[in-house]
Amino acid sequence: MAVSRLVPLSLLLCAAACVAPTSGSQSTAGYPPQRRVYVPDLPVSQPPFEMVHASWKQRLDQPYVYFDHYGNYAETGALIPTLYREMVAQGLEADGPPFCLFYDDPGKVPLAELRSRACIPVSGPRSPTAPLAYEVLPSVTVAYAFVSGAYPDAPRAYPGIYAFMQRMNWVDAGPIREMYLVPPGSDPRPERLIAEIQIPARPGE
Repeated sequence: MAVSRLVPLSLLLCAAACVAPTSGSQSTAGYPPQRRVYVPDLPVSQPPFEMVHASWKQRLDQPYVYFDHYGNYAETGALIPTLYREMVAQGLEADGPPFCLFYDDPGKVPLAELRSRACIPVSGPRSPTAPLAYEVLPSVTVAYAFVSGAYPDAPRAYPGIYAFMQRMNWVDAGPIREMYLVPPGSDPRPERLIAEIQIPARPGE
């Protein structure tokens, strides 16, 4: 993979952490209500990401509804409030923080052709109607890290995750997943924004 993919203009991050119910649920900036507290199982990496705490795990199947997007990755995250409103209109409930999937290398694919998805997890099989679509994110080994700071800066941590993968003799094997743990706007302090980045991995040649 080209190094240029290490810093796409993405806005969303990913997470799959230990969870516990919270006493309340409040939606922020059009995002799904927070019903869980996410507890990172690794040290949270801090900007400017000179050290990234990465590890690996087996990600479980995750059903989700989504909007496809073609174009600038910086636009993908802005679709999540609309996605959530459409879910509510169709009587669907979110089952975790929203996330985005990024499929292409911005250094190799023209900007207008970049493929991504804005996604919200659901608890099981669903049959949404257009414009929503439904799919299951498959179980796979992922390299991952938790990061803090402003979400648009999170891709600066990608090189640290790829460095971990190189030490494991792994290569990427699927779309990068980025999922918010804290909705943007819920806390004005960037250091309170915690998220996870997952990169599917397989043994290299």
